[in-house]
Amino acid sequence: MTISTHTAPAVGGPTGSSIADAPLAARTRGLRKVYRNTVAVDHVDLDVPEGAVLGMLGPNGSGKTTTIRMLLGLVSPTAGTASLLGQEMPGGAARALPRVGALVEGPGFHPFLSGRENLRRSAAAEPLLTAGQISGAVEDALQRVSLAEAADRKYRGYSLGMKQRLGLASALLVPRELVVLDEPTNGLDPAGTREVRKVIAELHGAGSTVLVSSHLLAEVEATCTHVAVLHQGTVVAQGELADLLEAGNPTLLVSTPDAEQSVESLRDNRIPAQLAPGGVRVDLSAVSQPEVLRTLVRAGIDVYEARRERTGLEELFARLTENGLNDTEAADEPEIADDVWLDRLDAGQAAKQEAR
Repeated sequence: MTISTHTAPAVGGPTGSSIADAPLAARTRGLRKVYRNTVAVDHVDLDVPEGAVLGMLGPNGSGKTTTIRMLLGLVSPTAGTASLLGQEMPGGAARALPRVGALVEGPGFHPFLSGRENLRRSAAAEPLLTAGQISGAVEDALQRVSLAEAADRKYRGYSLGMKQRLGLASALLVPRELVVLDEPTNGLDPAGTREVRKVIAELHGAGSTVLVSSHLLAEVEATCTHVAVLHQGTVVAQGELADLLEAGNPTLLVSTPDAEQSVESLRDNRIPAQLAPGGVRVDLSAVSQPEVLRTLVRAGIDVYEARRERTGLEELFARLTENGLNDTEAADEPEIADDVWLDRLDAGQAAKQEAR
């Protein structure tokens, strides 16, 4: 587990295995993007381990989408480097991107064509598909996202959730080493959200790496093995989800019928403890779990169960992003996460320079 503390306090507790030791599907170092006077991403060091489902978590304006766009070579960084499947970006885009499926900032399709026709056009541009494979790949992708029955309807008549599912189908036309999904459950009803969870689980089971950006804490906790928390353009924490949750709140829940005696015995041994439903809650900041259990057993107390209490992702997220959050919310600046206008500005400036 690696933790950064540029804008928020570090999560305390034991350090887990460093994800930097694992083979990486994607990596950034010192990544920075500035639009005029707006710093969208500030020295981001991100590691995406191969085979992981990494949730890029952050409030609106934290730089998630900008980071993804630089990883995919859609935007050039102001400073720093990004690599994708071993290829430096954006120079290695032609070698890396055929092995990557991506849904970024919502899908873009022709409104007057049907879902199936739009998907056929996407498949025709897919370098890993032969002409004879296109039809089968399209039908498989439509089935996978539960759009087969609506495949012949015009795209302009699709709901937001259906449009999102068609974009996901386009990303899954062929097996991918890496799948990048930017807010994949946006506009989906609960049934659609469950389907996306299922697709992510299938990709993970097949060995693909999945990078998901979201501001929905429950979705990240339900689907991801790793998490990177962004705040004000900087990674404030990243690592395995389980390690981050445990590091944030080192307490032990002990189930015992002798709760009051347990608290008294632990406090006699200078171990902080308090009553909890069904037993006691013990602070592990300065004592190990085995020492707590030995203390209780020596006191003749029956112990039915002992388990580490994990911080909820919501609590961890609030702790990591609370500094400066009120200032961010009070600002009148547009959200950087919805940074299409910024990219257009950047492209316009480049066009003016070329014209000169």
